[in-house]
Amino acid sequence: MTPPKTAPKTAPKTAPKTASKTASKTAPKTLSRDAVRTLSGDVVRLDNKTARRLWLASQGLLDTPTGPLDILGTITRLGLLQLDSIQVVARAHHHILWSRNQNYREPMLDKLYREDRSIFEHFTHDASLIPMAFLPYWRRQFQRKQAQLDRADWWRDLPGPEERAIIRDRIANEGPLSTHAFESKRPTKSGEAKKMWSRPPHKLALDYMWYSGELATAHRVNFNKYYDLADRIFPPDLRSITYDDETQINWLCHAALDRMGFGTAGDIQRFWDAVDTNEVKGWMTPLQGAAAGGNGLQTVMIESADGNWSEAVAPADIEVRIAAIKEVATDSSRLRILNPFDPVIRDRNRLARLFGFDYRVEMFVPAAKRIWGYYVFPILEGHRFVGRVEVKGDRKNKSLTLLNFWPEPGVNWSAGRTKRLDAELDRLRRFIGATHINRP
Repeated sequence: MTPPKTAPKTAPKTAPKTASKTASKTAPKTLSRDAVRTLSGDVVRLDNKTARRLWLASQGLLDTPTGPLDILGTITRLGLLQLDSIQVVARAHHHILWSRNQNYREPMLDKLYREDRSIFEHFTHDASLIPMAFLPYWRRQFQRKQAQLDRADWWRDLPGPEERAIIRDRIANEGPLSTHAFESKRPTKSGEAKKMWSRPPHKLALDYMWYSGELATAHRVNFNKYYDLADRIFPPDLRSITYDDETQINWLCHAALDRMGFGTAGDIQRFWDAVDTNEVKGWMTPLQGAAAGGNGLQTVMIESADGNWSEAVAPADIEVRIAAIKEVATDSSRLRILNPFDPVIRDRNRLARLFGFDYRVEMFVPAAKRIWGYYVFPILEGHRFVGRVEVKGDRKNKSLTLLNFWPEPGVNWSAGRTKRLDAELDRLRRFIGATHINRP
């Protein structure tokens, strides 16, 4: 592959925002370097490279993606695995697992889901797979989602309790059912156009009971969800465990921070989207100044990609974690093509702040307004993003097509780097079972 020397092959119609501007808009309140120097010497400071590497290590992207395969261990390490129906190359949940261990293949996930019941599906910031062991700490999310739906105007067509009971009884008697097993039409007013997000009443009822934890996903077929009674999906020993709200909030915040290495209140809140910002701030309240120990946390200073410093919190063992990643002398030179919904990508605020990488998904943006393309994959090398690539898989014809490629500004795209990208494209080809790559 011969990379373009300057601009994309199809130049963006609107110039993308610079990373520094995006980072400055999304970053928490920052302190100048002089101000940082006046703080107590006990404050742990992470320069930008160390911060990036710690975040990537926490999410399993610092090591070479080979070795023994432990899918449940990977999902547990990530905390959650986002599901997505779009399959340009591979669906997000499969691609995310493959990025961490390229011995992974798509059929492997179904066993954990359908047979072992070691993961369950629910809503974080989006539909996600979550380790079943986390269920006792997820009860409040069932309650939160139900309360949100009860307040939502667009759920006004939700069938009442008696109608929902009829749907539930069918599932109880017949086993897992998809929405296609039911028939009902959304009532529309005269002249009202059907909206793309509209759901028929039976679908509203199924989703309402799913969000509230009355139903659970048994499995998916061609990404169609099959609903079953939660009591038949969630193990009795986990269903019997109950924790108060404070305990669940404490666990969710600690678990999020443990999987990030460090974070602001906003970072922690966005990780699960199962607590609100005030709850996170309340959880952080025992921490005073730069002292370690309050709630098992420590104040740290993080250098952003633009050289500014900002305050965050980290686990009390942050220095041990830093020492562990510093034992790895160099980052892997392997290039990774990441999914747009990868955990390291999905929080755009954190991404811009730490990496200076301005990224957005554009599949729902009108074609004329897209800067890059319909489905563009970030390219990670070591601890920095070095480019973007647009590829499309055709499983019927067993091909992977390279549509566009854009190096990041300031990145010298050498012959060696090009060779490494070619190698990653070939690995991606093998992952989806393609026999050849179509190149421009």
